[in-house]
Order: sequence, then structure tokens, then C-alpha cells
Amino acid sequence: MTAQPIRPHEPERVPRNGEGIASALDGPRRMEFYRELLGAAPEEAEGVLKRWWGEAMLDSDPDGDLLVVAAIDGTLPITSVADAVRRRREVGLPVE
Repeated sequence: MTAQPIRPHEPERVPRNGEGIASALDGPRRMEFYRELLGAAPEEAEGVLKRWWGEAMLDSDPDGDLLVVAAIDGTLPITSVADAVRRRREVGLPVE
């Protein structure tokens, strides 16, 4: 099963490349990203980029602070995997 964005954005808020990811991160996290990417073996680089792209997307989410507060307060809406699978099947989306 693949995750789909709640609010799709075109173009993507963070480009899926090293420069785009780095520009979305703050100073210390940007340096951590560069250290990890430069230290990765060629076959590991794609995984590093994918992980840090996710981090950059979360960091640059305009509603990110609201989500953090809701998570801390225990008011963040949650769903079970079974419900998510059921809803995907109902609308004809693949379930892998």
C-alpha cells in the first residue's frame, strides 16, 4: 500500500533532489542531511534522499505546528490499518 498526501501540491513543496531537500531544512538539520548523504555509498544514496525528503516535507508543512500540538494533546485523528484498507478498497485504490 502506498501513502497518498492529504493535500496534494503541485508543484511539490520540496523538490525531490539534494538541493531542494537541503533548502527546506534548517541549518543544523541541513548539515546532518549533507553529512549523511556524502557519507552514503552510491547504493545507499537513494534511500538517504527519500528519508530526508520526507523529513523536509514534514518540516515545511504549513500546518505542521498544529499537527504537533494535536499529537501532544492526544487530539490527533487516528485510524486503524483495517479501516484504511477498507476505505481504499471502497474507492478502488490498490491495497498491496
